[in-house]
Amino acid sequence: MRQGTITRITGPVVEAQGMFGSRMYDIARVGEIGLVGEIIKLRRDTAVIQVYEDTSGLRVGEPVASEEISLAVELGPGLLTSIYDGIQRPLPAISEAYGVFIPRGVAVAALSRERKWRFTPAVTQGDEVGPGDVIGTVVESGSVTHKIMLAHDRQGRILDVAEGDYHIDEPVGELSDGAPLWLRQYWPVRKSRPYKTRLDPEVPLVTGQRIFDMLFPIPKGGSAIIPGGFGTGKTVTEQTLAKWADADVIVYVGCGERGNEMTEVLTEFPELVDPKTGTPLMDRTVLIANTSNMPVAAREASIYTGITIAEYYRDMGYDVALMADSTSRWGEALREVSGRLEEMPGEEGYPAYLATRLANFYERAGRVVSLSREERIGSVTVVGAVSPPGGDFSEPMTQNSLRISGAFWALDTNLAHRRHFPAINWINSYSLYLDRIQEYYAGNLSADYGELRRQAMEILQREAELQEIVQLIGPDALPESEKLVLETARMLREDFLQQFAFDEIDAFCPLPKQLAMLRVIISFGNVAGEAIRRGVSLQQITDTALKPKIAKMKRIPNDEADAGLQALESEITAAIAELEAI
Repeated sequence: MRQGTITRITGPVVEAQGMFGSRMYDIARVGEIGLVGEIIKLRRDTAVIQVYEDTSGLRVGEPVASEEISLAVELGPGLLTSIYDGIQRPLPAISEAYGVFIPRGVAVAALSRERKWRFTPAVTQGDEVGPGDVIGTVVESGSVTHKIMLAHDRQGRILDVAEGDYHIDEPVGELSDGAPLWLRQYWPVRKSRPYKTRLDPEVPLVTGQRIFDMLFPIPKGGSAIIPGGFGTGKTVTEQTLAKWADADVIVYVGCGERGNEMTEVLTEFPELVDPKTGTPLMDRTVLIANTSNMPVAAREASIYTGITIAEYYRDMGYDVALMADSTSRWGEALREVSGRLEEMPGEEGYPAYLATRLANFYERAGRVVSLSREERIGSVTVVGAVSPPGGDFSEPMTQNSLRISGAFWALDTNLAHRRHFPAINWINSYSLYLDRIQEYYAGNLSADYGELRRQAMEILQREAELQEIVQLIGPDALPESEKLVLETARMLREDFLQQFAFDEIDAFCPLPKQLAMLRVIISFGNVAGEAIRRGVSLQQITDTALKPKIAKMKRIPNDEADAGLQALESEITAAIAELEAI
């Protein structure tokens, strides 16, 4: 253990001399009480350390000890249902032992040492095993079976393995080289976990939200950002995705968010029922809470802690969705620490390496074949919220995230003020994954998806153009065909894209129902267009009972949607065909 002494303290940044032999990103214990820190800069025998705890009261001359290991997370049974801070300290265990405030220098094991887990071997004595191979399973929750994998630096022949109940730090067997087999393993957070093959992102992550699944889809293993100003619904959108997305495991990182928002997450998530299994949603969720009043340096680590846990479950063959709320607070932590280090600032004071750090994070998303002898396919999908000051999308965090992520879901303040949720701006948003998802939908959902989406986007874009004309001359001056465009676009906005996250029926909309709803509206526009060309007025069409029925189609129960929406489409065609020109 390398020993040095503090020579300078600048907020969360501490300098220590006498640290010869220390390595970048080694963990250090700072001061008499042993604050947790990480070496981020070395100059001769001087180490610069970012401290993950409050440095109040720290004095020059106090000792600093390098533990000669990188910041790592403990991975094993017990991760699910857990609530951690940014450096994987379990907040409920700390609260139970020390009260509501986290004392400085506290060291609590990330995984419980008291609980026993029932281990069922998947190998027998004499079997050859290699890196990533599953040696056994543990039932971690009602919906997730935890696969105990051999560490990536281990291989050999099984000398001994036994079924039974084990504590997390008890060996469950032994390799021929004498190395014990554990339920747990450690992994450095800044290093991505290896895999065998990276696959193309072509399987959609079904969210149950129509604007995402139909207009701007994201695949399993993809990445998306949700930028938006205050009050536009970033947190609610991410919580909705966490509840309904087609993922086996959810990792939710509250990075620098307000304490009241994280309190809502921490109190609501344990009460939510998983719609897939009927069990608590927390059974397949890991929460990382690092609020804005916690030490700023730990905010920077929380993102890496979350993505490493996500990669661990990906390697088991699970589809994982990571929600980062918000990456802007993470960028602010980088900016503050960079300023303390007296580095040359980049745009708006952010460090010059901001884009590189963001790329390193988002590139850890992906759908892969795990490193093992059996083929296991898993994915990590990253959805990062961005909080640009004043809703300005030209600021560095949004622009750098935009260049890296594959989907851009732009929240709009005006839509939020009009109570249109999700407040995603359909003109500014896009998905780079559309071509591959369109192929999947064509083969597994319906061949007409691409055409329906194209027509819907054309109508919405045409509406945006017509609104400028309407503001000048009023809607009455428009021809009947253009009025129909506005009416069809209104249906798309209000009856299709608008979705109530707390409605029992409409909170989740399955893909077949989404496509059928879109088909009904596009069919209305096409049939009404033909009627207008033969002399029928738009007023005649809207005077029928069709508008209220289209408005109520989102209230059709999901299991009745196919028949109900097909009947509605047929009714629209028949009703408009009966109209005669005045």
